Amino acid sequence: MRIGIYTRGMEEDQLTEVQMLMDELARHRITPVIYRPFYEQIRERVRVPEPVEQFETFYDLDEQIDCFISLGGDGTLLDTVTLVRDKKIPILGINFGRLGFLAGIGKEELRTAVASLINRTYVLDRRSLIHLDSDEPLFGEVPYALNEFAIHKKDTSPMIKIHTYLNGAFLNTYWADGLIVSTATGSTGYNLSCGGPVIFPDAANFVITPVAPHNLNVRPIVVPDHNIISFEIEGRSDQFICVLDSRKEIVSRQVQLAVKKESFSINLLRLNENNFLQTLRNKLSWGLDKRN
Repeated sequence: MRIGIYTRGMEEDQLTEVQMLMDELARHRITPVIYRPFYEQIRERVRVPEPVEQFETFYDLDEQIDCFISLGGDGTLLDTVTLVRDKKIPILGINFGRLGFLAGIGKEELRTAVASLINRTYVLDRRSLIHLDSDEPLFGEVPYALNEFAIHKKDTSPMIKIHTYLNGAFLNTYWADGLIVSTATGSTGYNLSCGGPVIFPDAANFVITPVAPHNLNVRPIVVPDHNIISFEIEGRSDQFICVLDSRKEIVSRQVQLAVKKESFSINLLRLNENNFLQTLRNKLSWGLDKRN
């Protein structure tokens, strides 16, 4: 069995859990395929089972990797998505961060997680992605996101006008600081913090949510994800910010943008006893009111 391991980096006090993971992999004779900068960070401080393989980019990976383990928070898992791309390698998120809707398995569950991989007692969640089309090259070879696409005004410039269309039919002009188009998976991210609804991950929907809209009667709207959503931007500034998950580019307001459902999906792994309702209750402290 070969398991990829990716992280942005580890703090000194997290190396104990990293050693625990490596010991579990060695005990089960699993070959680790480790992100090269991470391996360089830990090679003198953590015992790594042999043989060890390394990778640095998407092109170093093959479909013979059984699973990817993401060590960090949700941002780390989003990085992992850009590495795996369409290779259909499932991803298991171990939460070394804070909130962790995507990386929902606690680091105290490392042994349980590895045992689930060995025994194949996990649940596979298929998550759809959002794809960006534009009339100029943006975001290189990964013009897609797991959580959201967003348009945002640049720095302290005045609000922008975002003319928005569904399959070419006019929807609305948003006078706002920006606009989010979230996947169902991303509904608990930026969308939620801007007042958008929580959507179950297996719902076939996008959520369009304005950021600080000038008109108070403008509200988030849920649309089926088979729609193509296109935009035209107006504003006093010649540029604005275009975002896919944690990646951003500065673009001119003349650019033509449209988003749609990506042609492939990402597979996330979770333990049998963990489900979306449990994650909502734990992360948002639902049902913990003292009056209950």
